[in-house]
Amino acid sequence: MDSLDFQLIASVQQGLPLVEQPYALIAVHLGTSETSVIERLARLKAHGLIKRWGVVVKHRELGYRANAMIVIDVPDEQVAEAGARLSRQPCVNLCYRRPRQGEIWPYNLYCMIHGTNRDIVLQQWAELRQRCGLEAYGFDVLFSKRCFKQRGALYGRRNNGLSSRQTAEALVEHDQQEV
Repeated sequence: MDSLDFQLIASVQQGLPLVEQPYALIAVHLGTSETSVIERLARLKAHGLIKRWGVVVKHRELGYRANAMIVIDVPDEQVAEAGARLSRQPCVNLCYRRPRQGEIWPYNLYCMIHGTNRDIVLQQWAELRQRCGLEAYGFDVLFSKRCFKQRGALYGRRNNGLSSRQTAEALVEHDQQEV
């Protein structure tokens, strides 16, 4: 990693600029090319120095105020297929499996639906249950009461007394030793 990589990480960790060509704008600010920005980000991701690259959608700002986590009790041998069916549905934003927690929490399949109001979310869930063959399974609909801070990862934190740059250099050195 070089100083441009550190500047690049700092410039993207708060989110990309909302312009037609965000990488070109970042490149202008860093005094490099759009191609260089894209290639460097890809390299940092490939080396594990950027763990995830994704979108944080602030759904409430888009008018989606009724947000529900649907928790479902699906037989373990059917949960993978049920999850695959759910995750292909346009109104499902998130779908994943988690271990049950005994009798206290019997659910093992989770999906998130965002809607402009509760009635819409409940209607979407009723349609999903039928379309995905989930009518026979127990479930609960858990509506959000408040919105927590949403943001991506921050890479400028200190780690075991080392700066992020020292930590990154140690990771690069460790990767090079394994090759």
